[in-house]
Amino acid sequence: MLELQGITAGYDPRRPVVRDAHLALRPGEALGLLGPSGCGKSTLARVAALLHRPDRGTVVLGGRTVTGFRHRAPRSLRTEVGVVFQQPRLSADPRLRLRDLIAEPLRATGRGRGAREAVAEPAERVGLGPDLLARRPHEVSDGQLQRACVARALVLRPRWLVCDEMTAMLDASTTAALVAVVEEYRRETGAGLLAVGHDPVLLGRWCDRTVHWGDIADS
Repeated sequence: MLELQGITAGYDPRRPVVRDAHLALRPGEALGLLGPSGCGKSTLARVAALLHRPDRGTVVLGGRTVTGFRHRAPRSLRTEVGVVFQQPRLSADPRLRLRDLIAEPLRATGRGRGAREAVAEPAERVGLGPDLLARRPHEVSDGQLQRACVARALVLRPRWLVCDEMTAMLDASTTAALVAVVEEYRRETGAGLLAVGHDPVLLGRWCDRTVHWGDIADS
């Protein structure tokens, strides 16, 4: 289970954007989190991905209570969560070629040896060929860059995926393709998915169940 218990979080402890949020995600489940822009759902997604320390509350991942976040989280927990953000250009190092962008988690966790071979499978899965892998972010479209970011999230074969407005900047065909990639991975591995968004139609079609922001957190 991925459990968020009584999470209060934000960027100013005096003005938290998330207050007393509770959420539970089972292995293999696709859970949609639906809410309007600015409600705090992206902050909660970052807490779930171990990228933001809450001011109060507890994160439990696979039965282990998380005590450190970001680089202070144990490697064994960090590598269990893959995350895809809304804006690929803000989450991609502009200096890296796409193949190196996808390999970032491997190098960050001491698995850089053999990275080129490890990158091949997720790159193929998202539809990136050798020509695109040799390009830098400014040389590809938003959709192609987001494909690389999805491949980056999958390269460590995580047990949990957090997709925060993953398709908000994409056209319909790219949205369909990347949702299909995530679903194929989830079926193959039994990974749990937290899909954050504001489109009830997309989340309704994508996820096993959808919860509304007002049902999990105090506004």
